[in-house]
Amino acid sequence: MPKPTVAIIGASADREKFGNKSVRAHAAQGYDVYPINPKGGEIEGFTAYSSVSDVPVERLDRVSLYVPPAVGLSLIEEIAEKGCEELWLNPGSDSEELATKARELGLEPITACSIVDVGLSPNDLSNS
Repeated sequence: MPKPTVAIIGASADREKFGNKSVRAHAAQGYDVYPINPKGGEIEGFTAYSSVSDVPVERLDRVSLYVPPAVGLSLIEEIAEKGCEELWLNPGSDSEELATKARELGLEPITACSIVDVGLSPNDLSNS
């Protein structure tokens, strides 16, 4: 069975940021992780993509947002076009406007912490 896929939008090389902790948490739980960061490069050993449409899979199992709601709004149509089973709006990335727009595009947003969902606490992921 193939590994589940996740795009982490707002992934960061800074180990103190939740966008980095999410990359590590999902990888530890067996996900194929696709960090999304406009700068590209590499995050935690994974190739970082500048946009979700650049991710080399047809459809994602999960997309997890770690960006402000306004940024999420600017990306939501691209996310819907790519397609995902689960759209996670993590604390700080969620807004009623973004959730409404996601639903209009056929996505069902989950407003919760995706790190906790995979069975870890952000506090369990050391910054070093």
